[in-house]
This record gives sequence, C-alpha cells and structure tokens, in this order.
Amino acid sequence: MFAILKHASKTSPNSFALLGLRRMKSQMHCSPKLTGIVSARRSERPDGAAEPRRRLSAKSYNVPPSAEFVARVSGISTMGKLPFKESAEGLDAAFIGVPIDTGTSNRPGARFGPRQIRAESAMLRACNGATGAAPYQSLVVADIGDVNVNMYDLKDTCKRIREAYKKIVATGCVPLTIGEMYIVHGPVGLIHVDAHADTNDVVLGEKIGHGTPFRRCVEEGLLDCKRVAQIGLRGTSYSPDAYQWSRKQGFRVVQVEECWFKSLTPLMVEVRKQMGEGPVYLSFDIDSLDPAFAPGTGTPEIAGLTPIQALEIIRGCRGLKLIGCDLVEVSPPYDTTGNTALLAANLLFEMMCVLPKIKYY
Repeated sequence: MFAILKHASKTSPNSFALLGLRRMKSQMHCSPKLTGIVSARRSERPDGAAEPRRRLSAKSYNVPPSAEFVARVSGISTMGKLPFKESAEGLDAAFIGVPIDTGTSNRPGARFGPRQIRAESAMLRACNGATGAAPYQSLVVADIGDVNVNMYDLKDTCKRIREAYKKIVATGCVPLTIGEMYIVHGPVGLIHVDAHADTNDVVLGEKIGHGTPFRRCVEEGLLDCKRVAQIGLRGTSYSPDAYQWSRKQGFRVVQVEECWFKSLTPLMVEVRKQMGEGPVYLSFDIDSLDPAFAPGTGTPEIAGLTPIQALEIIRGCRGLKLIGCDLVEVSPPYDTTGNTALLAANLLFEMMCVLPKIKYY
C-alpha cells in the first residue's frame, strides 16, 4: 500500500518521498513560560458557568484546552483536541490520517484506526511530565484531517496519498501519520518498529501491499541502508531465515528475543549512533507490541514488546533529525476496550515530543 512521489523540497531538490503502506495547575508547572494556556472566568458569563479562553503568544501556538474547563467528550474529535486546519500551511507539524486497509493480508479494520485514535486522544494533556517536553510551546501543531482515499481502487488511493503529502512536504511541515500507511522521505535513515520486516517482494502476484513497502523503498533508493534499524521482529516465517534479505541490504535487525526482559535504552544509544546526523524517519507498527497490550491490529504476533519498551524506543529518538513519523495498523474492531487506540494516541504524542526544536523544561 504505497505510492511513490518525486518532489523538490526546500532542503533537497533531489529528495524523494515514498508514501506506503489538567489540569491547569499542572500545565503551569510544566513551564512557567508556557503560553496559550486555557483560562476560565465565570464572571464573564451571566449564568456563572466557566468559559474557556486562550492567551496566545506572538506565534499563536495551538495549545489544546484543559479538561478542567472543557469536557473531553465535547467538541469535534481531533488529535489531542487540537484545532483542525484545512492544510499544513503555517504549521511546524501536523497529524494526518490515512484511513485505509486495502492490501491487508489478514484482519481488516485499520480504516477505522485514525478515527478511534483521535477519540482516545482526548485523554492527552499538553505537557510530557516524564521528559519535560512542551510540544505546544515549541511547535505550531494542528490536525489536518484525513487523506480522501478510494476504498475501491488501491492505485488511485496511492495517487491521492501522493498528492496530499506532496502539499504537506512543500510547506516544510513534519507529518505525523495516523493510519495504515508508511511514509519515507529519502534517502533517509529508518527506525522501523514492527513484528514484521515488511520486505516481501510479491504477495499473490501483487507488489503493493502492507508487507512490501520497505522492499520497494530499497528498490527506489529511498533508504540509506546502513542507517536502517528494524526492531521487534518476530513470529513464524516462510523460510528459516526470514530476515536474510534485510541483513544483506545492511539493515540492523533486532529480533524480539534480543529485547526480552530488558530495558531498550542501551539499544537506542547504539541506534542513535547508527543514525548519525542525517535525516531519519520513524515508522511504528502497533503490532510490534504484544497483543496482550495491543490486540486491536490486523496481524498480531505473540511475545512482543511492552508499552514501556515502546516509550524507551521513541524517547530514545530525541536528538535525531526526525523528518516524519507514523503509527500504523490499529484495527479498532478487534479491541472493544479501546486500549490499543489509547496506546497508539500516547505513542503519537511521544513522537511529537522528540521532534527537532522541541523545548524541554
């Protein structure tokens, strides 16, 4: 599930993109300089009810309203209750959904992923209490909606995705993708967190599917293969060495057995060295996590990563030149509790918190 886009960016005219498959008090403590905090003044309304207001800085950062004053269940469902914008113009980063599961080999339903992740993201707050990151004081961020995909025609969907991301990249905005697609803007380094390598060549005669994107990336010259790390790979395979092709390309392959019963912080020190100073893309498939934590996915595999390890991986990307991130393969019909989508929403927030130019307090 991908489309290929050649485009001229501001930083690299020869670059390519591969589109594939609360409290108020706590906010104040997050940063004494934090601007745009929602306030409420009962005296300004005749009925005495609280009315939220925003104090915006000169740059007009978009700070989501606090749940102290605006009910989480109210309003239009956007990522983290951020404002909705029609385009990425003027944004430093944007959440965008790709609601598609055409080309999925097992359980469908990921087309509903972006919607459910947005709904669960109402629990998110403005600051990262663990790392001190204040993303909404650092970057202008908004939700720019979904790509208008064609559920009946995968090739046309790829074209639509290509055109949508061409416009986003042209503005200099960093895309944070919610959905079933992978995005690579290359040639770049890649941190790929997944249960599957996604390097199949052909599946049932098709070269485009959710298990083929990184084979196509290599063929198109979109990856700096010495700067690719695949983490969490596991499960039964079609051959004795399912990851031989990845290793031959120069990828670092970290099978899940290397991750069991340990912190992944030391691993991420090594991965940061591998990535160096060049541009890096982070692709996170929710099926990298054990299905006990994330059952709502299309191709679950047992004995996966834990949410704690997921946080270690993402927080370990701090300091890298991230040019985009995605969180894919959330299939809400297979998790009626909503926990998979809640986990995904938090991981997307964590990704935003390690983007370049983020301020820490």
